[in-house]
Amino acid sequence: MEETFQAEKGLAGLDEHQVRRYPSWGRWVTLAMLAPAFLAVVRADEKAHHPGPGGLIPLTCNEIQRLFITLVVQLVQDADHRLSWSLWRRRHQARSRAGHYRWQAAQA
Repeated sequence: MEETFQAEKGLAGLDEHQVRRYPSWGRWVTLAMLAPAFLAVVRADEKAHHPGPGGLIPLTCNEIQRLFITLVVQLVQDADHRLSWSLWRRRHQARSRAGHYRWQAAQA
């Protein structure tokens, strides 16, 4: 439970607010708690409707956060580069996972 809370705190930015007044703290906490819920819903929807092409891991909450910030919040000029980088990273992670599982099976 504690590890999950720490991960969500870092992912949603719950630990980045300075409390000065209760209303601002309440708004910040509400947004910070909605962020992981948003990421989880997007991840579940993506996994259900768009099973990834072969050789890719499913989108993670961290990857969705990176893509959301890159494509929606910061509006970078090279969106194609960012998307291809995401595909490369997911493909690399899938290969690493497969190699790790093969290594573990060989050790057993």
